[in-house]
Amino acid sequence: MKPVVISGTGLFTPPNSISNDELVTAFNAYVELFNAEHADKIAAGEVTALEPSSSAFIEKASGIKSRYVMEKAGILDPTRMTPRIKERADEELSLQAEICIAAARQALARAGRTPADIDMVLVAASNMQRAYPAMAVEVQEALGIEGYGFDMNVACSSATFAIQTAAAAVQTGQARAVLVLDPEITSAHLNFRDRDSHFIFGDACTAMVIEAADTATSEHQFEILDSKLKTKFSNNIRNNFGFMNRFDEDGVGQPDKLFRQQGRKVFKEVCPMAAAMIRDTVEHAGLKIEDISRFWLHQANLSMNQLIVRTLLGRDATPEEAPVILDRYANTSSAGSIIAFHSHQDDLTSGANGVICSFGAGYSIGCVVVRKK
Repeated sequence: MKPVVISGTGLFTPPNSISNDELVTAFNAYVELFNAEHADKIAAGEVTALEPSSSAFIEKASGIKSRYVMEKAGILDPTRMTPRIKERADEELSLQAEICIAAARQALARAGRTPADIDMVLVAASNMQRAYPAMAVEVQEALGIEGYGFDMNVACSSATFAIQTAAAAVQTGQARAVLVLDPEITSAHLNFRDRDSHFIFGDACTAMVIEAADTATSEHQFEILDSKLKTKFSNNIRNNFGFMNRFDEDGVGQPDKLFRQQGRKVFKEVCPMAAAMIRDTVEHAGLKIEDISRFWLHQANLSMNQLIVRTLLGRDATPEEAPVILDRYANTSSAGSIIAFHSHQDDLTSGANGVICSFGAGYSIGCVVVRKK
């Protein structure tokens, strides 16, 4: 198979950041309002009183200190706790397409490519803004790209699954180059009234240009040495929002139509799966774990990443070996590992090996082994 490279990456970061302290202040104000409103039922044992949160709890549980969001005033309003973003007319550029284009332009510039060089656009993310037309086709039109585009969803593993899909398209001659985009507006599906998860997610969009090595001219090339994908069904991370919600009015607006997870089960089950997946993919690429200079892991939970790398190395990883962006960006779903890759790649020397690995709902795990050119 012809060699394929990631020749450029891009990142869109929203202008608004929310610290843990800001988030906790809003959440605790909501808790006070709820408990006051339901005081009689709480006293009668008919309703369970809500518990306040704290910045210390959030950082200990996740390693997160802040997160970027598309709009923060609505999130921090204890009577609303949802972003305030107006719908756009069908004739206007969609919000998700807008952030895709911002990240795409940066990736194209780093790759030394123009839209005329791209034959395929792949938008891979946990939640699409709409059902159809595909977001990828709108982005393709806005950038003036010929060829084709489509959307895909493998939750937090969408980006790594997209890398393999894009690489296959290049190897089979279906596309000279592929633009992969991961627009994660996670604040739209996060329940900011849930103490166990209100702090988890942040918004961002990443972009990658994937093309044949023999035509790439970029100074930022990483050859894709091998990749492996795995899925295993689990209800431990779930969101029931979908086309059929209107069938049963009783379910409209219920908490299960937003993100929810059983965190302890996810931690216990996913960590060993991810570690085994990384080891298998590295060995299949003809390398050893000791040959890997950098692990760009899914940025969901600091303790998960520390455990996975400790399992592989037999020791704690240094900040250089397993860079963390989770503290500033929070969990940006499929974009997380690519933000880490984009932000912590330029210092590597030619010939250095690395692993991009993501894991999430499904369960889904994607692992890609790359080498700096």
